[in-house]
Amino acid sequence: MRSLKVVLTVWLACLSLTAVAWAQGGFSLTEGDRVVFYGDSITEQRLYTTYAETYVVTRFPQLNVCFVHSGVGGDRVTGGWAGPIDLRLTRDVFAYKPTVMTIMLGMNDGSYRAFDEKIFETYSTGFQHILDSLHKTLPDLRITLIQPSPFDDVTRAPSFEGGYNAVLVRYGQFLKELAQKENCGVADLNTSVVAALEKAKAADAATAQKIIADRVHPGASGHLLMAEALLRSWNAPATVTAVQIDATAGKAVRAENTAVADLKASDGLSWTQNDKSLPMPVDMKDVVMALTMRSSDFFEALDWQPLKVTGLKGQQYVLKIDGEEVGTFSAKQLEQGVNLAELPTPMVKQAWAVHDLTVKHNNLHAARWRELQVSLGPLSLPHAPQAIDAMDNVEADLVMLQRQAAQPKARRYELLAQ
Repeated sequence: MRSLKVVLTVWLACLSLTAVAWAQGGFSLTEGDRVVFYGDSITEQRLYTTYAETYVVTRFPQLNVCFVHSGVGGDRVTGGWAGPIDLRLTRDVFAYKPTVMTIMLGMNDGSYRAFDEKIFETYSTGFQHILDSLHKTLPDLRITLIQPSPFDDVTRAPSFEGGYNAVLVRYGQFLKELAQKENCGVADLNTSVVAALEKAKAADAATAQKIIADRVHPGASGHLLMAEALLRSWNAPATVTAVQIDATAGKAVRAENTAVADLKASDGLSWTQNDKSLPMPVDMKDVVMALTMRSSDFFEALDWQPLKVTGLKGQQYVLKIDGEEVGTFSAKQLEQGVNLAELPTPMVKQAWAVHDLTVKHNNLHAARWRELQVSLGPLSLPHAPQAIDAMDNVEADLVMLQRQAAQPKARRYELLAQ
C-alpha cells in the first residue's frame, strides 16, 4: 500500500490554501472536511458528485473541503469487479481518511426484478457490514446513506407488476430506518426525481424520456436534481446573493451575501457588487435540462439569486453586468424580482470555468485510480508508485486552480432605460 503522505496529496493541497472557515445556515460540511462519494455506476458517472462539489466550491469559496469519487460500475454491497467490499473499503475509502462519506448502493443489489426476500437479506446484511466496518475504522466519520435514485417507471411502462422502482423505494425505506439506528444522515435521491419525471412527462413526454435515457443512469439534468437532494440533506442554503434597490431613494435596501457600492442614478441605475459566492452553472439552452428545471424546484431550492429594483420610472430596462447584456426586463418584472442565476451572467460563466476544473481533476483521479491502482496494481510494476504520485500532484494543481477560479470578483451592474 502506498504511503499515507502520497495518498493524501490532494487533501493537503486543499488544506494549504489560506482561508477562513464560514458556513451559512448550518451547512453540514465544515472547514477541513474530506468527502468520499462511494457507490456503483451511478456514482461512477461523476455527475451528481461533481455538481455537489462545484456547489460547495462556488457557494463557499473560502471553505476548504476536498472530494474523492469512488464509484464502480456494477457494485453491490458485497463489492464487484474492482474487488470485494472489504478491499474496496480499505483501498477506496479508508486510505483517504475521510471525515464525511456518502454511500449509494441498491440499483444492482435488487437484481432488476420484483422484490425478493433473500436478495433483500443480502443487501440489508451487507449494508450493515459496511457500516460496522466504517464505525470500527473511522469512528468519527459522518455518513450519509443515499436512498437509491430511481429506475424510470414513469416515462415508460414498468416491465413487471409494481415496477422496479417500487423495489428501490423499499430498499430506500430500509436505509432510512438504518440511518436512524446508526446515527447517520439520509438523503432521498428518488422522490424528487420521480416527481420531476411525472411533471416533465405531462409537459413533453418524448423529451422526458431523455432525463434517464436507459431508465437506470440519469443524464446531466437528472443528476443535478440528485445533487440538489443530497445538498439539501446537508442543509445547503438556497441563496447565492439577494439584492433589492430602491431607485427612488437611490439606495440598496437589501444586500445578502454581497456588498453593494457606488450606486448612481441617471437614465437608469449603476452600481458595483462584491459577492461572496457564485451561482451554479446550469445549461438552460439544453432542452432536456430546461424541461427538468421547469419540472422541479431546483432554482428556488438551491440556486436563488434575486435582484429586485423598485421605484423605476421607465417601462423597459436592459441589464448589463461588466458590459455584457444579460437580459431585458419590464419595470414590473424588476419590481417582482429576477433570478440572476437563470441568466447568462458573467458570474454563471465563471462558475462554468470552476465546474470544468472540478470535472478535470476528478477525471484525472479516476484514471489514476482505475488504471494504475486497481487494474495494474496486482502487477506490482516498479514505476507505478512514481506515476501515481505524479498524477496526484497534477490533480492537486488542478484543485488549486479550481479554488482560485471560484473566488468571486467585483462586478459592475448597469440598468439602462430603453
